[in-house]
Amino acid sequence: METALPDAPSIDVDPHPVVIVASRYNPEFTDGLLVGAQRELEALLPNAEIDIFRVPGAFEIPVTVEALCRRAEKKPAAVLALGVIIRGKTAHADLIASSITESLASSARTHLIPVIHEVLLVDSPEHAAERSSLDSPINRGAEAGRAAASMIGLFKTLHAS
Repeated sequence: METALPDAPSIDVDPHPVVIVASRYNPEFTDGLLVGAQRELEALLPNAEIDIFRVPGAFEIPVTVEALCRRAEKKPAAVLALGVIIRGKTAHADLIASSITESLASSARTHLIPVIHEVLLVDSPEHAAERSSLDSPINRGAEAGRAAASMIGLFKTLHAS
């Protein structure tokens, strides 16, 4: 497991609409991901307009992401998908995670909007805590914020050329 976040991109002071879609399920973990993402985005994109949409569970994230990508007005510069799925004794968690991954990738490709996938599939609550605690050096919400800022910078360069 990687124990450090990737390097942070340069701070971008341009205004950018950024959307976070976060599950309400497993709030002891998803709330840490959400706060980590918000803090990172506020540090790297201080003038970003961050909209947060909470959905009941991880399975509802992709349809919400797709709806937000289709909006004619206020198209997001990046979308962050945050949630935690903990494996149980059946294959249900794996089926949900696989469906989410394919759906998020499809939305990103279809709309050419960076969709940062941090819907975690973990084996235990301890693994979820490692990746979502605000004290953790590997808070995956912070990593998602950093990835979004990096992708916004890359797409800004691509659109300028």
